[in-house]
Amino acid sequence: MWFFARDPVRDFPFELSQEPPEGSPPGPWVLHRGRKKATGSPVSIFVYDVKPGAEEQTQVAKAAFKRLKTLRHPNILAYIDGLETEKCLHIVTEAVTPLGMYLKARGEAGGLKEQELSWGLHQIVKALSFLVNDCSLIHNNVCMAAVFVDRAGEWKLGGLDYMYSAQGNDGGPPSKGIPELEQYDPPELADSSGRVVREKWSADMWRLGCLIWEVFNGPLPRAAALRNPGKIPKSLVPHYCELVGANPKVRPNPSRFLQNCQAPGSFMNNCFVETNLFLEEIQIKEPAEKQKFFQELSKSLDSFPEDFCRHKVLPQLLTAFKFGNAGAVVLTPLFKVGKFLSAEEYQQKIIPVVVKMFSSTDRAMRIRLLQQMEQFIQYLDEPTVNTQIFPHVVHGFLDTNPAIREQTVKSMLLLAPKLNETNLNVELMKHFARLQAKDEQGPIRCNTTVCLGKIGSYLSASTRHRVLISAFSRATKDPFAPSRVAGVLGFAATHNLYSVSDCAHKILPVLCSLTVDPEKSVREQAFKAIRSFLSKLESVSEDPTQLAEVEKDVHAASSPGMGGAAASWAGWAVTGVSSLTSKLIRAHPTATPAGTNVPQRPPPEGHPTPAPTPVPATPTTSSHWETQQEDKGEAEDSSTADRWDDEDWGSLEQEAESVLAQQHDWNSRSQATRAGQGRQRLSWPGKSVRNGGGRWRPNAQRRRQQRAP
Repeated sequence: MWFFARDPVRDFPFELSQEPPEGSPPGPWVLHRGRKKATGSPVSIFVYDVKPGAEEQTQVAKAAFKRLKTLRHPNILAYIDGLETEKCLHIVTEAVTPLGMYLKARGEAGGLKEQELSWGLHQIVKALSFLVNDCSLIHNNVCMAAVFVDRAGEWKLGGLDYMYSAQGNDGGPPSKGIPELEQYDPPELADSSGRVVREKWSADMWRLGCLIWEVFNGPLPRAAALRNPGKIPKSLVPHYCELVGANPKVRPNPSRFLQNCQAPGSFMNNCFVETNLFLEEIQIKEPAEKQKFFQELSKSLDSFPEDFCRHKVLPQLLTAFKFGNAGAVVLTPLFKVGKFLSAEEYQQKIIPVVVKMFSSTDRAMRIRLLQQMEQFIQYLDEPTVNTQIFPHVVHGFLDTNPAIREQTVKSMLLLAPKLNETNLNVELMKHFARLQAKDEQGPIRCNTTVCLGKIGSYLSASTRHRVLISAFSRATKDPFAPSRVAGVLGFAATHNLYSVSDCAHKILPVLCSLTVDPEKSVREQAFKAIRSFLSKLESVSEDPTQLAEVEKDVHAASSPGMGGAAASWAGWAVTGVSSLTSKLIRAHPTATPAGTNVPQRPPPEGHPTPAPTPVPATPTTSSHWETQQEDKGEAEDSSTADRWDDEDWGSLEQEAESVLAQQHDWNSRSQATRAGQGRQRLSWPGKSVRNGGGRWRPNAQRRRQQRAP
């Protein structure tokens, strides 16, 4: 029977990358990239090859192996696994990059910000404080080559090869024998008399001063260069000078050095350091402190490094939501950090959280999700939307809070392209019909009509034929003036979905009745729409061969051209309707039936109301739906149709704003009449309405004129 010796390197669960080594810092180790065989997750592997005649160096490497395996601290290189054979030593750690390489790469990309450097140095000093104050260990190798940076930009202290006990248990500091490392030794070590009084941390603090000099100025050429601070920030210079002072007795303890640097106005007193310190202690913070922290975090994320946001802030946000009951307050920073993720990472990390959030009964969370849906809708697939999100979202149509109902209506602009036929053509239309007919809030009825006009292209042909004309006709009879405007604009925006017969028999009669509406904004939009539909009918009358082209979208399953327009309209609704609706709800309570208690709320964040601007009219010729503008004068006085394909739905908000500014009751606009010699006229607010070449005389006033003596 044959027995084969096992190869420990081959059986090791980690393997070296085929790429060249990442670095060979002064010392026995060579740094390689690697990965875990089972999962492919990246790691770093420090390799030492045992060579004959290098027993002293081998002992140093084995001591470092042992130290790194037993020391655990957030700011010390994290040990994962190791392998020790007669031929080699392997130490597996978290994936890191040598600080020198990291600074060089970031320098080519624009350099590190001062706040990043302040936090990195803070971490190294904290690691030294742990070693000397808690473990009574002297690092004895603090330099650029002993510092590494992980994927989150966190600095880690490594290079434990020459560490020794501060209590003298292991015979004092080991010999380095490497000139590149010995240049960082403090001057008192050259005094062999032993008369120099020093603290146990004095040598490491001198080396810390050398590290600070190299971080800001590059490689240290000689010890004399430390006298010139160079590019070291002014707020750090006084503390740096304490580190490289000739008297080792006055060099501060690492913990006191941190306190001095975090004093008001000092180098490490900034938002980035404070954020990191809070995140490190977040598990022991009070719920109120966490709420306040997450609320203020969004303001700072824009100035934080991308890697820090992805690999440190994001995990804390996810943990706070899953286990800390943070609630809706984490949503804003969560979606802001999500912008830094790839599509695959977004699917893995954020989408499961979003899906879970939609099932929450917390109103604040539901409305935040609806308001920010445009930030994550592109990452949601259709099965997820239809089975896990839409069933929860539709509950918002029945909510007693008007703000929830409003945001639910708006969200349909983004969800409609991903809804299946049943959810879109049956379930959603049922809720829209109820809202448009029975909702006590006029602005919400208005928004429902607007939304229907924007998603009309996604409806099936049978649903469009059954729903659109009926819904827009109903809107034109709404007591809320903006709802009537929305009905007119809905007809115009979906003009290509109606047959010529429907335009003549069903739509034009409805629009004509609005030409005598009490509100000028409604009348103006009605006249524009009438001219558009008349132009369409006239073009077909002059050339019947155009009928097929005009009605090509009527029976189509979907309208690709309209889909593109709907996408652009969605942007308007998300930014404009919310502020308009909330303003109308607050400022015009008479628009709702008496006895209805409407809660007041401020406009949602990030949704400013645009200033009203006039909408220019673009004339059309009598033979083409797509028209060209010939000159400015014709644009002002044209009686032909406008280009409704280019109609800006934002005009609905502008018209509503102008109506609101007049401070008149929506339902009780008085009509002023004035008698004159030889003619009478009915004056609408703004200007009189002409019919043909003369003034329009109502029948009642004409009879009074005939009976007058």
